[in-house]
This record gives sequence, structure tokens and C-alpha cells, in this order.
Amino acid sequence: MSKQVVVVGGGVIGLLTAFNLAAKVGQVVVCDQGEVGRESSWAGGGIVSPLYPWRYSPAVTALAHWSQDFYPQLGERLFASTGLDPEVHTTGLYWLDLDDEAEALAWAKREGRPLSAVDISAAYDAVPVLGPGFKRAIFMAGVANVRNPRLVKSLKAALQALPNVTLREHCQITGFVQESGRVTGVQTEEGVLPADDVVLSAGAWSGDLLRTLGLELPVEPVKGQMILFKCAEDFLPSMVLAKGRYAIPRRDGHVLVGSTLEHAGYDKTPTEEALASLKASAIELLPELEGAEVVGHWAGLRPGSPEGVPYIGRVPGHEGLWLNCGHYRNGLVLAPASCQLFADLLTGAEPIIEPAPYTPEGRLG
Repeated sequence: MSKQVVVVGGGVIGLLTAFNLAAKVGQVVVCDQGEVGRESSWAGGGIVSPLYPWRYSPAVTALAHWSQDFYPQLGERLFASTGLDPEVHTTGLYWLDLDDEAEALAWAKREGRPLSAVDISAAYDAVPVLGPGFKRAIFMAGVANVRNPRLVKSLKAALQALPNVTLREHCQITGFVQESGRVTGVQTEEGVLPADDVVLSAGAWSGDLLRTLGLELPVEPVKGQMILFKCAEDFLPSMVLAKGRYAIPRRDGHVLVGSTLEHAGYDKTPTEEALASLKASAIELLPELEGAEVVGHWAGLRPGSPEGVPYIGRVPGHEGLWLNCGHYRNGLVLAPASCQLFADLLTGAEPIIEPAPYTPEGRLG
């Protein structure tokens, strides 16, 4: 397939879309308004699971399961080809004092996932730094986290090594070029970039771009703030989650605590209020963090979408235009499956999962 594909947006979804397409099409160009991978892909926690997987629709579950099973080999492949390890770190995840524990366990039984109730004493034995007072725990073995800044660096390096892929950073897309009802390229500040197919994977900015065609995509920015502590390498052996806040251990002892959920437009300014709230949650979860230094505090913008179901497929009425966007809180979780499904659809291959739940048709205004 000798066509040129332009991918608008260089987050994990855009980069992995390009990576999957590179072996199947002639040329791939990735355009990003800033540096690739520096928006929500950089800012997120990188848990390779929805925070509460049983609360999502089967559409999200299908993508999540495929991705979770695929992430270890993706990490190994990128490390082998680039020397940059995305650090897919399998620690398991404890949920503490859940209100809907029964629903979680029923979901796990139905879906065949390794989630089970454990005695709270077992949770304290496994995570000795856990704060006091928790009464109940469930645990899912095999849940990993990926070090998302390293994942985007590794993907970028892998793409830069491919002769038919071009990365254009600081390339602002202002609209789409149309001829006879077909999208034939994108308008940049430097001129027209022609394409046989255009893929919109611009995260929280996707709705703004689609609006230039008179289409309403219900994707909006949702701010999330995180903090980062530096601890001993063996401080936190497993991910833990309680009261909507989580702590994620990295291999080198960094511990991420997140996150807020704020509707503040495109404002990414970290706030003192969020810092205080996140610190309080961190200390409640892991009291020893009270004396630890906060070495990072940042905010990112999630691409909020109804029920977190992404848009993957053709845009009806605009031949040549495709969507792979709107993953809300689960872009890193769902990326491998979303981008493989997308590549299957664009190239006419047999799709890895049923694509109907994600089709843009009937879901755009």
C-alpha cells in the first residue's frame, strides 16, 4: 500500500498508530503542535489497567484486556530496537475499602481476570508501608505500570529509525484540506501537507480540529494533577488505590501519586490546592511519605469522552479522514489495542476485536 498517511497528534496513540502503519503503507508523517509525547501521554501515571475496570463498558474492557496481554512484548520489542526501556513493571494492584467490591469480584469472575479478595492482613504483609485503618482489600496479580515518559521516548526513537516515517514537531495544524468531499491533506502554518489518509489523534485538542469541518466530537480537556516522590527502590512493592487516589512505584524508587479530575479548559497550571490534596492522600495511603521530598508536581489534559469509549474508524461523509482519539483516562492502557485495531481498519485487515462500538458513525454531532 503506497499511500501517504498523516497522523495529527504525537502522543502515545499517534506514535503507536504511526508505528503500526509504517510497515503497511508507503509514508507516514506525524505532526504535533509541540514536542511529541509531551501532553497527557507524559503526564499520566501509566497503570496498565483502568482504575476501576469493572465500572466500564464491554467496549473499554475489550481494548484493555488485549492491551494488558500485549504490553510486555511491546516493551521488549521497543527496548530491543532502541535501547530505551519503557519499563513495563509488573507489581499487581491492591484496591482498598471499595464500596462496590462485590461488583468488582463478580466482574472478575465473569471476565476471567485474576482479581480476588484478600485478607487485609495479607495486604499489610505485602505492603508494610500501607497506612493504618484499612479494613478490606482486593488484589489483581499481573497488573503492570509502564513508565510513560520512557515509552514515548522509545516510540519516538523507533519511528526516527524508520526510513518511511517523518516526525514534524512544533507543527500546528489549522484545518483540513478537502477536494470533492474528500479530505486530501492538512493545512499547517507552513503550507499544505498532502495525504491519502489523515488520522486525527490529537487528544484533548481533537474536538477543536474536527469543529473546523462543522462536526461536533464530544471530546474535551479534563485536567489531572500528579505528584512524584523519591523513595528507596524497595519502598513500595505494589500499586495501591484507595478513595480514588493511587500510588505507583517505579523501579528506581520514584512513587507517583495521583490524580485530580478538573474541568478547567486548557489550563495546565499546577495548583497549591491540588498539591495539598494529593499530599494528604499520599500520606493517608503511605504515612512514611510525610517526610519524603516531592520532586515533581505537574498537570496534564486528558481527552474526556462519554463513558471513556474512544473513537476509532472513518469519519462519515469525509472520505480520507479517520479518528483514533477520545480515550479519556485510559490512553496508555488502551493504546496497543486501539492502534492495532485502527491499523487493521485502515489497511483492510481482519480486525483484532469487533470494531462497531468505536465507530464514529452515529456518535458525532
